[in-house]
Amino acid sequence: MSVQAEKIFINLAVNDLNKTKEFFSTIGFEFNPQFTNDLAACMVISEHIYVMLLTEGHFKTFTNKEIADSTKTTEAIVSLSLDSREKVKEIVNKALDAGAKPSKEPQDHGFMYGWGFQDIDGHLWELFYMDPSAIQ
Repeated sequence: MSVQAEKIFINLAVNDLNKTKEFFSTIGFEFNPQFTNDLAACMVISEHIYVMLLTEGHFKTFTNKEIADSTKTTEAIVSLSLDSREKVKEIVNKALDAGAKPSKEPQDHGFMYGWGFQDIDGHLWELFYMDPSAIQ
């Protein structure tokens, strides 16, 4: 039997929860107020994908390991598939305008286009569009 999860919750430690919420709101993401408080914010990516932005102190309650300093090391890359090249460009440009740092130059492979940024806490986000006709 294979694992079939219903939803995904990505947990990221952040330095300043209010600034981080403001940053992602500026890009266009919304938050579920039912799971948002002074310690955590539930950012809605889609109906089945969420990012839990947790203060470092709260994040530490979930692990005995050290928290990676995302401004110096990469602990993960959050990749999101979008419905067009234009949407990729729009969101990355909004992120850069809101204070994100570039992570690398846009990549155009013809059938797939990708571009990313480092959010204000240094987490890496890669957004991409893949032409559905290329997936056969």
